[in-house]
Amino acid sequence: MSAALSGSEMRAIAKEAFIYGWPVCENYNTLYAYSIDVEHPEYKAPFNQIHSTARVFTPEDKAIITPNSDTPYSFAWLDLRAEPVVITVPAMEKDRYFSFQMIDMYTHNFDYLGTRCTGNSGGVYMITGPGWKGGSYSGEGPPAKVDKVLSCETPLALAMVRTQLKGPGDLEKVKAIQAGYEVTPLSSYLGKPTPEAKSVNWPKSDKALTMTVKMYEILDFVLSLLPVHESERELRARLLKLGIGSGGLRVSEPWRSEV
Repeated sequence: MSAALSGSEMRAIAKEAFIYGWPVCENYNTLYAYSIDVEHPEYKAPFNQIHSTARVFTPEDKAIITPNSDTPYSFAWLDLRAEPVVITVPAMEKDRYFSFQMIDMYTHNFDYLGTRCTGNSGGVYMITGPGWKGGSYSGEGPPAKVDKVLSCETPLALAMVRTQLKGPGDLEKVKAIQAGYEVTPLSSYLGKPTPEAKSVNWPKSDKALTMTVKMYEILDFVLSLLPVHESERELRARLLKLGIGSGGLRVSEPWRSEV
């Protein structure tokens, strides 16, 4: 943190960081609940595995905002740091809606698979992170069977899947479709050794914590994992004056008092 900042400058940057970083922290809350905290009541599955919920959602499902009640969900948090992930979608009836909403850590919808875009004939899709340059991390291009490569600007992403439920008697068909969704790391898909991603100490977070000054520590952690977009270099430089994005911010009492 820059020692030259006045109290008013610190507060101005902190306000900007809160507005900019709130969606990022809310997204991290979902990541933590769904794929890190195995004791969380809404835990789904580890990274790069898909979990399907063959039921309609209710007000008790709080980790995401306003889920639909007529599209049972499947979720997969993707860790793209070491390698891409391959998503396989089964064929299904032409009159059944489904979608894969692809969300990066900033909550941008970076791509989309589904009835209205890729159709209902099934397909194989590869999701790549920001380290994928010129078609590979390690000199290999996508497998020949891949129908489309989806590029994500962040190394972590959420695939949020909706499958139409046409009525109470349709649930078994939905379960069969969900069972056909596959999420596979590229190395496993190709039958090759799995590259290891750097170990991460994921900090605890939830909605209550991100309503306190701890939100800045969570934002600092998440931003330290994300590449700086060219359009946000000046913004990220300002945040760094408060230590946000360094990966080592600890909110001290003087920091807390000023902000």
